[in-house]
Amino acid sequence: MRSRANVSGMTRTRTQIPALAGLAVLLSAGVLAGAAAPAESIDLLPDEALHGWTRIPIPPVDGLKPKMQWRVDAAQRALICSGDGGHEWLRSDREFGDFIFQVDWRFTPRQPEEKRYNSGIGIRLSKYGEIWYQAQTGLAGGFLFGNNIVDGVLKSFNLRNEMKENRMKPAGEWNHYEIRAQGGKLTLSVNGAVVSEVSGCGLRRGSIAFEAEGYEITFRNLKLTPLD
Repeated sequence: MRSRANVSGMTRTRTQIPALAGLAVLLSAGVLAGAAAPAESIDLLPDEALHGWTRIPIPPVDGLKPKMQWRVDAAQRALICSGDGGHEWLRSDREFGDFIFQVDWRFTPRQPEEKRYNSGIGIRLSKYGEIWYQAQTGLAGGFLFGNNIVDGVLKSFNLRNEMKENRMKPAGEWNHYEIRAQGGKLTLSVNGAVVSEVSGCGLRRGSIAFEAEGYEITFRNLKLTPLD
């Protein structure tokens, strides 16, 4: 009798296994369906007419120079600044809160003795550029600086001396920036390593922008992934 009971019990157990496996699959599918899908990246490359982007002078009280120095190369899928039309931002009309922004950039080389290549990538700019945070591009290294708002007052900051290392490549070679904006913290990675971080950013939402400052520079692979 005991032997038959054991055989019967084993039979029932084997019958239940497929049913339990099926239940596990259904539960797993339900969990996956309810999970939040990862945010898709946004291609920020402007169209050739620069729709959705606005030129603003630096500083904000200066007038814009009449010459247009920005163009989009559709074949290269790149934004190019000739750097010969005055100091200004090209900023997105769309604003972003928390995000990861990835971009490749390089300067067009000048004579070998040129060392002052200068431009930058703006993060969370206010509409007219009074408040801004910038990831500096230049041979001296990548670092964060800007014009922050603290207790209702504008205060400038510059983290050049706190830069962890200079990972910049020479003019003519591509560099890769990853800029993370989350809450009040900004983090800049250059060519795969974090080099500069700042906390206490008062403006939590703003525009992406590119700076014209006297040198020809090309930006490509403009990918922004929202975190909010």
